[in-house]
Amino acid sequence: METRDRLMVVVAVVVVVVVVVVLIVVVLIVVVVAIVVVVIVVVVAEVAIVVVVAILVVVVVLVVIKVVAAVVVVVVVVVVVVVVVVVVVVVVV
Repeated sequence: METRDRLMVVVAVVVVVVVVVVLIVVVLIVVVVAIVVVVIVVVVAEVAIVVVVAILVVVVVLVVIKVVAAVVVVVVVVVVVVVVVVVVVVVVV
């Protein structure tokens, strides 16, 4: 394979990974919004369970923050690996 073909394959892989990560983040955001809507409906319907709902919301938000942080770390690692691979391919070939 020529260097150009290898670079195109690497770029294609990076694009696919980035799209998948973005889709995962979007799904997480939609889930959080849905949970918030449900929480609002429950709070309006039952004022007595506000404390429990607030605790659940805090836990969900913390979990989402951890997941998003993990996704960001994965994206950074993937980008670094891709850059290293591209540099190695360019230098070796």
